[in-house]
Amino acid sequence: MNTNALMNPVVKAAIEVLQSGDRKAWPSLFEANAKLYDDGAPRSLDKFTKDALGHERFTSIDKVENNGLDLTGKFHSDQWGDFRTYFRFQLPPSGKITRLDIGQAD
Repeated sequence: MNTNALMNPVVKAAIEVLQSGDRKAWPSLFEANAKLYDDGAPRSLDKFTKDALGHERFTSIDKVENNGLDLTGKFHSDQWGDFRTYFRFQLPPSGKITRLDIGQAD
C-alpha cells in the first residue's frame, strides 16, 4: 500500500508501523496518556496494540484531510473482514499522538 499521500511525518510513521504490525514501535509514537476511541467509545490503546497490530491494516488510503491528520480508506481486519474506516489523529507541538479516533467510515 502506498503511503506517499501522507504528508504529516508522525501520521505516516504510524500508518507504516500499523501496516508492518510492529507492536514495539507503535506505542513509541504516542504520549504516555494518549487516548484511543473506536467508533466514539473509549478503548485501551494497549489492547488495540496487542489485538490489531499484525492483524489489521489499510489496503488503500482514499482521502487525506485536516492537514494530513484525518485518513479514510479501505481496511482489512483478520477478524472483521474488509470495510472502509477512518483514523483521525491529534498531535500537539510535541509531535507525539495524544488521541486517535478510529471507526467505520460511511
